[in-house]
Amino acid sequence: MTAWVLVCNPKRFRLQEMLDDGGELTSWSVGRHLREMREGDSFALWVSGSRSGVVATGQLTGEPFWTDEDDDDGYWAEAPGPRHVAPLRVGQWLEGPVPRTWFESQSAFVGATVLTQPFAPNPHRLTDQQWEALVIEAERTSRIGTSEVQLTADDDWDLQPGDEIRRVDLHTQYGGSRQGGISPSKTSNNVIFFTDPRTGEQHGYEDVWESEDHFRYTGEGQVGDQVFTRGNKAIRDYLRDGRHLRLFIGSRGVVRYVGEWILDPDRPYSWGRAPSTGGGGKRQVIHFHMIRVGAAVTAPDVPVGTEYRVEDESIVPAPAVPSAPDPALIGETLSKHRQLQNALAREVRDRGLKPLSPIPTDPAFDLAWRVGDTLKVTEVKSLRLENESHQLRTGLGQLLDYVDQLSARAPLVQGVLWVERAPSEDRWLGICERAGVVLAWPGTDMRIWQ
Repeated sequence: MTAWVLVCNPKRFRLQEMLDDGGELTSWSVGRHLREMREGDSFALWVSGSRSGVVATGQLTGEPFWTDEDDDDGYWAEAPGPRHVAPLRVGQWLEGPVPRTWFESQSAFVGATVLTQPFAPNPHRLTDQQWEALVIEAERTSRIGTSEVQLTADDDWDLQPGDEIRRVDLHTQYGGSRQGGISPSKTSNNVIFFTDPRTGEQHGYEDVWESEDHFRYTGEGQVGDQVFTRGNKAIRDYLRDGRHLRLFIGSRGVVRYVGEWILDPDRPYSWGRAPSTGGGGKRQVIHFHMIRVGAAVTAPDVPVGTEYRVEDESIVPAPAVPSAPDPALIGETLSKHRQLQNALAREVRDRGLKPLSPIPTDPAFDLAWRVGDTLKVTEVKSLRLENESHQLRTGLGQLLDYVDQLSARAPLVQGVLWVERAPSEDRWLGICERAGVVLAWPGTDMRIWQ
């Protein structure tokens, strides 16, 4: 059997309204892989937007077929028209979505088309490894009444980096002024700003791409010294105001979305000198130092982690999804992972140290703590004979990534791969040692305290 992702845009199909009315999802539009989709295949339903992610899983009940009917039951923003549809049955609705950020953090989903080609026609194919990882994550939530599932499109951000849109349409959808370089919206939680060397340099706006992930943006104000009012203030105070910074290339006609950015936590802005409009005298300007969301934060003064969040060890398996792994086994695995993690956190605390959980600027480690100048960053893995090598390889790769990302923010960083028992092959001790990672399990605690 094959697993698929079906994407629903809540601005085109009012899924939440259908669920609130007691409706049932029985089919979905598809435009490719038509000959490969089979009855019994598993699927995950992905809702797009700013809170994008998987909200349900189930199975196909037949092969795709052509329909000439509009099938407009009142929940479509526009009648869908003739198309291919795949019949399906939802097996479970999740308490909350498995978010896009989770998919982006998983090595198994690197290159997955649902991330790299979000606007491609349905469906997106998943590998067996991707489906298993998704099912395990979905087990964190239990099936609930559909009236509680929140799938509204209010304030959603549907654009992906690289998307182009007319500026007039951009502001119609997300608010903000249709003129100017910085456009705080009153109707959404976005500060939309634009860089355009064709028009900006004549006003002293010398924006600089320092790297793909680091950008120096000049504030607004064409004459006289720039000050923190209007757009400049909106960018400076975006965190306090709960807003997102959205960058576009171009300023008129069709503009291209570059992505979401944050101010550098170590140096959010600085002051510079630039000419006034039309080549006038030099004046003081604001340079905002920006980092692309998702880029590694390397500023040494940005602290790592926050107070440890104890994981819930009670796992209630959701109803089985056809062709998915045994839900009882999945629940047992996830519960074991959390028990190992919580027990290690208690041991850290008992030794007078402070266990840490990651914050948004950190890689997604399980647990960390400091011993003097050394930051110990940990990945926890449960082991079964049938997946032992996969778990150890995955954990080692994750730790090497964590150590690399955090190396600029701590004098010394050491990776700890904490597993539930001794590996069946001793060679893994040597592999981890050569990689600079400590491999340990209960009963060998001294390995990680040395």
